[in-house]
Amino acid sequence: MQQQDYNGRRMDGGDLSSTPKDGANGAYRVLARKYRPKSFDDLVGQEPMVRTLKNAFETGRIAQAYMLTGVRGVGKTTTARILARGLNYSIPGQIDRPTIDMPELGVHCAEIMEGRHVDVLEMDAASNNGIDNIREIIEAVRYKPVSARYKVYILDEVHMLSGAAFNGLLKTLEEPPEHVKFIFATTEIRKVPVTVLSRCQRFDLRRIESDRLIGLLRSITEKEQVSIGDDALAMIARAAEGSARDSLSLLDQAIAHGAGAISAEDVRGMLGLADRARVIDLFEALMGGRIAEALALLKEQYDIGADPAVVLQDLAAFTHAVTRFKVVPDSGEDAALPQDERTRGRAFAETVSLRVLARAWQMLLKGIEEVSSSSRPLAAADMVLIRIAHAADLPTPDEALRLLKSGSFAASSASAPPISGASGSAPQGGPVGQMRTIASAAPMPTMAMAQPAGVPQAKAEPAVRFQRFEDLVAYVGLKRDIPLKLALEQQVKPIRFEPGLLEFEPTEDAPRTLAQDLGRKLTDWTGERWVVALGRGATEMTIAEARNFARDKARSDAAADPLVAAVLSRFPGAKIVDIQIRGGEADIGLPSPAVPVENPDEAPDPDED
Repeated sequence: MQQQDYNGRRMDGGDLSSTPKDGANGAYRVLARKYRPKSFDDLVGQEPMVRTLKNAFETGRIAQAYMLTGVRGVGKTTTARILARGLNYSIPGQIDRPTIDMPELGVHCAEIMEGRHVDVLEMDAASNNGIDNIREIIEAVRYKPVSARYKVYILDEVHMLSGAAFNGLLKTLEEPPEHVKFIFATTEIRKVPVTVLSRCQRFDLRRIESDRLIGLLRSITEKEQVSIGDDALAMIARAAEGSARDSLSLLDQAIAHGAGAISAEDVRGMLGLADRARVIDLFEALMGGRIAEALALLKEQYDIGADPAVVLQDLAAFTHAVTRFKVVPDSGEDAALPQDERTRGRAFAETVSLRVLARAWQMLLKGIEEVSSSSRPLAAADMVLIRIAHAADLPTPDEALRLLKSGSFAASSASAPPISGASGSAPQGGPVGQMRTIASAAPMPTMAMAQPAGVPQAKAEPAVRFQRFEDLVAYVGLKRDIPLKLALEQQVKPIRFEPGLLEFEPTEDAPRTLAQDLGRKLTDWTGERWVVALGRGATEMTIAEARNFARDKARSDAAADPLVAAVLSRFPGAKIVDIQIRGGEADIGLPSPAVPVENPDEAPDPDED
């Protein structure tokens, strides 16, 4: 007679049940329980752990405690039961040692896998997390197992134990009796004390790859005699996010939803997903700056039941896929991606720049949060799409600076078609640019204006050239703009400075409009175009910090002077109050006023005496 497991299936993989009702008294057993792995051979995607345990069992190097960690649904509790079965595997007259090779049911296998063996105790640490529960375990470990080889304690969600419970377990965990083994399972490994982890062999159960999940689901649907398309399986695998239990639960729901024949439309409607092809169309419209088309596509998906937040999540997922195609071309072989998504994704990867994709990703992440918390999700999603589409043709900072220097930015701005406020549409097509905050108050002339005869022209202020950032600050002081001068001294860390260009990193207390105000005023004062840009990574101090540093250094140098040191020691309580430096403050790095030069070519050399 063939041996059977607790689900009524032969251990060689066959199924002895004639109906889908596998539980006791004909009760339906969900797929996640019906097809739960019963041996190490059934585990999907955990080959490194299986190999380690196999070698350990063969050499007799069996640890006293194991820690299984991973996301929900990857098989931690199931692996703990299989491990307990392997530790106690026994067939009279054939096998009487721990092993991971279990081709048929042993003496204790059925009871262990059903969770009713007297020597394999499974405890939920979430509801038994006190020191009293651990005391019961400590008292019980002294007694040998009733019938099995080892007494095995399985603690699920062990991170829920209290601090006192963990401390009470430490000694027993480090030196348990030879007949006792501990197996812990947790989804929050960081909450487990290091003192406990150091006493266990840790195994990190991996997320199951999409192609492996699809293969698992396909084999189960064949056994259940259910018709399902590849696209529907890919959707379920993608929604499960590497969890076998989640994928089987979704498949169970899809079977009920589709009444035996499951299509991609059934799964999409069940999960509230948007049509992936329409999501790609939405991505194309956004990258082209076609706002009206993008909003229409979103409304179309919303009308058929798609959640706006889910649409943005799918859009972000496709943005990530395109980015991976661009940097890792081989990633297009992922079985979880539909063929249309692979083909069009590769095409976008060749035409859309990496900076555009990164910017769209950041905007979508922020937009998903806004939509999820908004009382009007569709309107919030509309605003997110409008922001992304309007940013499509903005240049990157380096492109903007290059265009400004060459003078072609003004010409391109003049020739660009105006954006209609009535229709709310953005410029159509064109190369997709980058966006970064650049504060530029420079006027962008669109045409040359001739002065009428007899009208006197305003005399322009003499051209001013600044050799250093300090010269610019002194010039602002000459203009009597004291608030701006103080801001430049105390809240600006220069990164790059040259005529017509200033890039700086503001301090935390700097006004948000500092760059715009400075660019506008410099342009008005000097009559030349100035670009003021915000940046990061400044290596220089602010002028105020440099001044304080110079004063502190001068004070410390003075204190180190032998004469001054002798005076301070001769008069207890004396201290250095101020330092007067010959040559004025300029000698310690303070700016000197810049003098407007009418002819820069004839300006005196500042290094000449």
